[in-house]
Amino acid sequence: MTRRLLLLLPATLAGCAGLQSALDPRGPAAAEIARLSWVMFSGAALVTLLVTALLLRALMRSRPRPVSERLFIIAGGIILPVVTLTALLAWSHRIGNRIEAMPDDRLVVEVTGLMWWWQFRYLDANGDAVTANELHLPVGRPVELRLQSADVIHTFWVPNLAGKRDLIPGKTNRLMMQAGRAGVFRGQCNEFCGDQHALMAMLVIAQPPSEFDRWLERQRQPARLPESEPERRGHQAFMQAGCADCHRIRGTAANGDTAPDLTHFGSRRTIAAATLNNSYGNLQAWIASAQHIKPENRMPDFPLDGPTLHALATYLGSLE
Repeated sequence: MTRRLLLLLPATLAGCAGLQSALDPRGPAAAEIARLSWVMFSGAALVTLLVTALLLRALMRSRPRPVSERLFIIAGGIILPVVTLTALLAWSHRIGNRIEAMPDDRLVVEVTGLMWWWQFRYLDANGDAVTANELHLPVGRPVELRLQSADVIHTFWVPNLAGKRDLIPGKTNRLMMQAGRAGVFRGQCNEFCGDQHALMAMLVIAQPPSEFDRWLERQRQPARLPESEPERRGHQAFMQAGCADCHRIRGTAANGDTAPDLTHFGSRRTIAAATLNNSYGNLQAWIASAQHIKPENRMPDFPLDGPTLHALATYLGSLE
């Protein structure tokens, strides 16, 4: 029996890791939260064991020993909880102050939650850059997220990197985040916000600073012009099918502002807020049948003929 339990231990511990796990902190804020959580869990477990031991001891005694009610109430009901909770409150307050500190060299990103996707706008002296559903961060640099909602209450949560924070219509909340190492992490809306709440996810991509700077500079640039004949036909289809009424592609006449900015769509890893991998086949499926894949989202189905669908997917995939 012991051997079986030991064999199961690695698999159990492996479940604590992953790209969306608060038990696998990859940044200073998440590490502080995890440390506080483990201390509180350990304390609760210790109290549970102590109470259980006292109960078993009382049940096993043939003659119960009388206990002073006054002493029991004062020691167990007042002194112990007051001392314990005061210590935890002071420690958690100190941790909260460290997590929320805003250094001068921080990067500022404006995050907007919409039903059911995320918009990220990088506020920088060198010019804004806008992307959707994928948040890029420089490793080791603090990032201030300015959180707002365009419709209902959402909650921004990337367990590996930071705690949760609500996005409330008409209000801007702030959350500090920092990645301690390079990697890809998954985030999720953690407040029920409608039918497709479960599919309102995101990827957070932590990159070495030099790599992040190159990425950000590319994101500031307008979209590349279509070069091949399929790309030109795809661009024409994009403008004629009504896509430009909702989507923006900087450097073109597409100036919509109610759907994700597609200027560099081809460089993204996922489609529809991490619902699908960004592949040629998935992109065609999403264009033709978005309501089947993610019902009630704001994008209608586009029943295009095969050649037009092929050209549109080719054009969008070229926007890197």
